[in-house]
Amino acid sequence: MPGEPDRLGKRDTWKVERAIVLQVLRDDHVERWSPGELAGQILDFEPVVIARALTRLELEGLVSREGPSVCASRATRYLDALELVGI
Repeated sequence: MPGEPDRLGKRDTWKVERAIVLQVLRDDHVERWSPGELAGQILDFEPVVIARALTRLELEGLVSREGPSVCASRATRYLDALELVGI
């Protein structure tokens, strides 16, 4: 929640992480995203919250980073191809 990044509950953490995964899997955007682009699409959370979520998703193997760019990992893309990721 804006202004309270340290007070996110499990549900809010889940929501921001899920929102990031769904964004990086979009077909109507280039594969790589900047953190700023993600923050521009996920308006319910402060950029610092998005940055923390990106770090966790990277540690869990769901997204990959190359420099400032973020993209879905190969495993995440494969799960999406198997139609196991959905809205």
